[in-house]
Amino acid sequence: MTDPNAIQPSELDQLPDRDPEETAEWQASLDAVAAAAGPHRAAYLMRRTLERAEGAGVALPKLLETDYVNTIPTAAEPAVDGDEAMEQRITAWNRWNAAAMVTRGSKYGVGGHIATFASAAWLYETGFNHFFRGKEGDGSGDQLYIQGHASPGIYARAFLDGRIGEEQLDNFRREAGGNGLPSYPHPRRLPWLWEFPTVSMGLGPISAIYQARFNRYLTSRGIKDVSDSHVWAFLGDGEMDEPESTTALTLAARERLDNLTFVVNCNLQRLDGPVRANFKIVQELEAQFRGAGWNVIKTLWGTAWDELFQLDTTGALVRRLREVPDAQVQTYQTRDAAYIREDFFGKDPALAEMAKLLSDDKILECFHLSRGGHESRKVYAAYKAALSHKGAPTVILAQTVKGHTLGEGFASKNANHQMKKLTVDEFKAMRDRLELPIADSRFADGVVPYAHPGAGSPEVRYLQERRAALGGPAPARRVHPVAPLPQPAEKAFTAFDKGSGSQNVATTMAFVRLVKDLVRDKETGRRWVPIVPDEARTFGMESLFPSLGIYSPMGQTYEPVDRDQLMYYKEAKNGQILNEGITEAGAMAEFIAASTSYSTHGETMIPFYIYYSMFGWQRTGDQMWQLGDQLGRGFLVGATAGRTTLTGEGLQHADGHSPVIAATNPAALTYDPAFAYEIAVIVKEGLRRMFGEAKPDEDQNVFYYLTVYNEPLPQPAKPQTAGVDEGIVKGLYRFNTAESAGLSPAANSPRIQLLGSGTAIHWALKAQALLAEEWGVAADVWSATSWTELRRDAMEADEALLRGEDRVPFVRQALQGAEGPVLAVSDYMRQVPDQIAQWVEQDYTSLGADGFGLSDTREAARRHFGVDAESIVVAALAQLARRGEVRATAVKEAREKYGL
Repeated sequence: MTDPNAIQPSELDQLPDRDPEETAEWQASLDAVAAAAGPHRAAYLMRRTLERAEGAGVALPKLLETDYVNTIPTAAEPAVDGDEAMEQRITAWNRWNAAAMVTRGSKYGVGGHIATFASAAWLYETGFNHFFRGKEGDGSGDQLYIQGHASPGIYARAFLDGRIGEEQLDNFRREAGGNGLPSYPHPRRLPWLWEFPTVSMGLGPISAIYQARFNRYLTSRGIKDVSDSHVWAFLGDGEMDEPESTTALTLAARERLDNLTFVVNCNLQRLDGPVRANFKIVQELEAQFRGAGWNVIKTLWGTAWDELFQLDTTGALVRRLREVPDAQVQTYQTRDAAYIREDFFGKDPALAEMAKLLSDDKILECFHLSRGGHESRKVYAAYKAALSHKGAPTVILAQTVKGHTLGEGFASKNANHQMKKLTVDEFKAMRDRLELPIADSRFADGVVPYAHPGAGSPEVRYLQERRAALGGPAPARRVHPVAPLPQPAEKAFTAFDKGSGSQNVATTMAFVRLVKDLVRDKETGRRWVPIVPDEARTFGMESLFPSLGIYSPMGQTYEPVDRDQLMYYKEAKNGQILNEGITEAGAMAEFIAASTSYSTHGETMIPFYIYYSMFGWQRTGDQMWQLGDQLGRGFLVGATAGRTTLTGEGLQHADGHSPVIAATNPAALTYDPAFAYEIAVIVKEGLRRMFGEAKPDEDQNVFYYLTVYNEPLPQPAKPQTAGVDEGIVKGLYRFNTAESAGLSPAANSPRIQLLGSGTAIHWALKAQALLAEEWGVAADVWSATSWTELRRDAMEADEALLRGEDRVPFVRQALQGAEGPVLAVSDYMRQVPDQIAQWVEQDYTSLGADGFGLSDTREAARRHFGVDAESIVVAALAQLARRGEVRATAVKEAREKYGL
């Protein structure tokens, strides 16, 4: 058996030792220190030696953890550039109003969170007073990702600043009346204040990373120099458990995003209890970020601890702080000095002696109040160091107490996330603690008052002067007055009107060809942002590599293996394509940054993100909601779409439900085009509506979702009948009739209307021929480019009727006078075409690919799901038989004939 205590071989055993005697001397020195002064002294010397080596540029692996102390010693802290006493008073007002707002709202049952901002107040106030640049100065200002649960504190500051009034504070979480405040940062709900939605846990961190990366992208491509913009992301230590919170850390370090700072509020608590009850979350996060290549700054202890550290001549205090688990630190916050003396100091003789020199008040000050995240001087030093660090992003791990200043009933209690209010007596105690001039008489009828020092008070003047010097109010969202983009040349869109002739073309290829033409446009081509998660070759996009280049901040430092080929892999510092690797979450975060550049930076960009359709809405649907909330504009393209077009990949790749999920997002305009010319019309309309001359009644803040297919099929010419373009945009038009298809039905033939979307229209066309040739039935074929848009239009018509307006849904207008029943079919579950059923006046039924996907040929899969041409024929005959328009035996005959 291997001895676990034996020295294990390392990579050094593989390297020749050119001076074994010197090596032995170093090892002997270490042994001597350990024997004479103890292992802790030996470890201390080793750490200091490694720090010296790193500072001298000696290449050594970095330590992943440091002691549980502040990274910046007190002696190295810069003086705060401002009036600390004034900022203390401003913070006190904000603490009060944040707590009052949530407490007052509790009488309406709307709740809110108090404890988070109470712990993080100085993390925000220090930034607002000294670091966060606004949008009224030069450039774009900074981008602030505010922790959602801290929103009451941000509203309180806006109230002090005069940006919102008492009525809005009183309507916190009550928006229906039109003068309220959303619970969390929601740009769609409060578009002049909030810039980024962050409260969907984990999406703030990854979005901040890709925003910082997109800033570099804009600068590198020469679109706009935003190198002065800094991205600040405020996070909770519990939030860091979310996979999305840490999934892109290595990207940020790899691309040296020193324009990014994470501020993690380490109050050691999440919603139900400690973040790491038996461990230390700060140390865990430090190792995680250091391992990923980040610069780490720990701001853990306040100045009250300086005396204790000076007394720690043996290192016993530092060792004890490192070994005490977080849940015990939380317990110290709620216990008396006697308990702390016994449990903390009593574990080590050296600490027991130290405790004799400390008063009870001193112990309570340190363990109850003094945290690095609660002192402006400590936070200021951390922020300044973060901005000064170059070559890597920075994370600040700031230790705080959740519920700080709210009183003993809140501080560090496991339940404080769900505690929504303070009593009047607790407010009065808080008032005294914060030294606010609020008279008892203002608590009329037990209602907690809002408090304001006055518009002309020194506090408000100071706050506004600081913000003016930093470029205006923050947070703030601005939509810069930019001219609508000119429409690209018409030939790019009309290139598909004649069809593909004898050539089979997949609609995925048609979309890529369209984009390839559009990026060449002299006016708007450079504004396209192609985004793909390492599947460009799957979608036929490799032809764009040499012409557009793949963005890389390092350029191409190697000779690509396919350099002698026409479509070689080309990376460039000014590359236009964002190839994100195998990360749909990262690609969506990049898409969100690009799609909101019109607001963030005043530069309109046209992003399109193309991906395996199954891995879009199903995998990153939360980010699609974030996109809608952030008012993003662009094109999402679900390629290899449908349940039966990618059958070789099996169950988890066979997408039969994405349009259902997309229909739930009010900002998503969902299209399932069948033909290349339809894609051209939809993209042209999307460019006009989102980036061009929108109509007065149109919401520009939408995004388009297109499904495209990998099945090569004939692309027909665009019908030359009136209203085709309108029908494509609105969701339905008649592609042909039995007569125009050359099927020459008899004058008295039964007739049916076949509605198909996407690839399903080809099965409908085959069924149209079979019905005419083998059953004497005339069928007209309709292309339903958007079941969802048809439904939304119909719902709006219903709402109009309730207002007394007479409006007919477009789907009913389009089908008006169409003879016979309607049979709808798609390559998705029946729920997709059934969206319009209640507004169709004719008899209506549908076919769809419900259930799990499976691997087989396309033909076999379609027969399995009952959506192939022969299944359509049988379903059509069954509809007509129920109406008495064909003989009942025809249905059985057809089933037997086609082997169904």
